[in-house]
Amino acid sequence: MYKIEKLNELAKVVAEHRAENAAIEPRRMTAEEKDDLLAHFHPDYKQDEFTVLSAGVNKGDKVPTQLADLLQGKSRIAAGDVDLTKPDYETDVLIIGGGGAGASAAIEADEAGVKAMIVTKLRIGDANTMMAEGGIQAADKPNDSPAIHFLDAFGGGHFAAKPELVAKLVTKAPEAIQWLNKLGVEFDKEEDGTMVTTHGGGTSRKRMHAAKDYSGAEIMRTLRDEVINRGIPVVDFTAAIEIILDENGKAAGAVLMNMETKELLVAKAKTVIIATGGAGRLHYQGFPTSNHYGATADGLILGYRVGAKLLYADTLQYHPTGTGYPEQIFGALVTEKVRSLGAKLVNIDGEVFMHPLETRDVTAASIIRECTERDKGIETNLGKAIWLDTPMIELIHGEGTIEKRIPAMMRMFGKYGIDIRKEPILVYPTLHYQNGGLDISDDCSTGVENLYAAGEVAGGIHGRNRLMGNSLLDVIVFGRNAGIYAAAKAKETAEPKGLTLDHIEKFNKELAAAGAAGETASPMLLPHYARKAK
Repeated sequence: MYKIEKLNELAKVVAEHRAENAAIEPRRMTAEEKDDLLAHFHPDYKQDEFTVLSAGVNKGDKVPTQLADLLQGKSRIAAGDVDLTKPDYETDVLIIGGGGAGASAAIEADEAGVKAMIVTKLRIGDANTMMAEGGIQAADKPNDSPAIHFLDAFGGGHFAAKPELVAKLVTKAPEAIQWLNKLGVEFDKEEDGTMVTTHGGGTSRKRMHAAKDYSGAEIMRTLRDEVINRGIPVVDFTAAIEIILDENGKAAGAVLMNMETKELLVAKAKTVIIATGGAGRLHYQGFPTSNHYGATADGLILGYRVGAKLLYADTLQYHPTGTGYPEQIFGALVTEKVRSLGAKLVNIDGEVFMHPLETRDVTAASIIRECTERDKGIETNLGKAIWLDTPMIELIHGEGTIEKRIPAMMRMFGKYGIDIRKEPILVYPTLHYQNGGLDISDDCSTGVENLYAAGEVAGGIHGRNRLMGNSLLDVIVFGRNAGIYAAAKAKETAEPKGLTLDHIEKFNKELAAAGAAGETASPMLLPHYARKAK
């Protein structure tokens, strides 16, 4: 890597071109240019990094190799390891996952008058929701509309999303913002109370609502408080390791495992919502990740083993601006809001090489191309990176803008002696979001009756690429949606009978017949480098 003195010299090159670069409006790529770029440089197109599934409802489909190992892995239990006739917990709606989607579902289920319970392998709020920074989209300004939002989102996802899911996402967005506002989320507002909105990559209108650059943390704080204030039971440090079915093949609860003692517990329920989040801690293709430590694709395994189909599990979002330096925060998210405020990506020669607000997949692929084929990246001890010229923000908007609009970013880099008001930062794509997931209908139902899914674990909402701000929106819209529909179904569902885990042996036999039975314990629960309880 370059020594710090060399990095400082290279940063001076960026400063020399700053005024010129700030005035540049790079042209956007044509559709053909984008397709060619993605095909050659985006990780989703590296065929040797994927495995074709040999068993299950998605047999014949390709998924990342690390995910395939878990989907076709060995259950942590055998059917006889637990007594299903003596449940430790009984509830109407069991929610697996304590992030934004799970909390939203629990609130709506409680509001509907049914018993809801959250089980989470860490603590409520330990989720990717907490780590989202940029904001949440909603078309609630006079120059915008859900129809325009639909076109942006559908096109940004390469026209692969389920139209009915995108329609629900965008039409329910303004209501979601008002719901959060009433709960107490402290959105950025003008003096007259009007919400401040900004652009995001791939958006044609300013519809990004934010709470500075810690939007997800503020939303999660509010949702967590609401769950606690309502007295909704939360069983923390307890992971779901298998879905329980009833005698008719309907979801009827889950087998739980205490993360410290490894004690097995049984939760019985009339309906189940999977809201376990993403998969970043599987580190597909060796990429760093912006995800929290519990993001290990648990929900995909739980759903898949009982017959819930996956959709677009072969597509991931690599956020273009993960931290490339210093090493202590390698892979940490640098919010897209930095670019929406005017900071541009600059190569080693001080050149702006792309439009700053292209979609995330295009931007990530552009950075990878700049660092590989064009050899215009900056050497760090963990590989090459690209400058993100943060001082450009204050050149454009005036002194104090960074501290006011992106204080979390300023503090994160400030801990390591980097003042982003005066110095550019180094970035490189980081594994950020699971575009695909469990295939859901617009009521959040899966192909397994009484089993629902919401949030990042669900597929079909974003197609093959997600726009900034639509993940927090997805979490709220479909989290609430899952809670409403799962509660309604629970009201009309009789007490589950004949609880069974027979699907474990059935799936094992299918794996054995296909010669695909693996020894990897799944779900993973925590990354391999996590500290273990003694």
